[in-house]
Amino acid sequence: MPNLEQWPTGRLLTTAARLVEHAWNERLVDIGVTHAGVIALGVLADQGAMTQAGLAQIVRVQAQTMGKTLARLESRGHVTRVRNDLDRRSHMVSISPAGREVLDSADDIERTLVAGGGLVSEELRSHLQTVIRELGAPRWNMAPGTGTADDDLALGEPGSTGPAATVVG
Repeated sequence: MPNLEQWPTGRLLTTAARLVEHAWNERLVDIGVTHAGVIALGVLADQGAMTQAGLAQIVRVQAQTMGKTLARLESRGHVTRVRNDLDRRSHMVSISPAGREVLDSADDIERTLVAGGGLVSEELRSHLQTVIRELGAPRWNMAPGTGTADDDLALGEPGSTGPAATVVG
């Protein structure tokens, strides 16, 4: 094991983030969903049916990337897509009962990911929210500290306005 006491904070943060994401994805595969899918399902559960483009905008990815995520979720019965009555060129996406079950399971996975509950510390959460708000504001064209929890939610992709993590499907 490397001497972690000598690592700069940024390296600790990025390494920890990658390790948490890998551990989470390894457990999510058992319920047939990806990290990107969980984020999309969470937004749909919280905000209701919306267009693919609207969902992509909320999670700060391109509509094409969201389309891949939604296709996978739809093939597994986690979301439904129906033609939009207001704009026949688009579809309204909503979470299905199976998607709600998967989202509940994903929430359980997140809560139990690290023994001892270290990831649910309010102090850690507060520090991470500050980092996201401060570093995300210029990337997302918003004033620092003005984001809400939903505003801070993002799936990254190369060249997007979200964080640097690459998520597909």
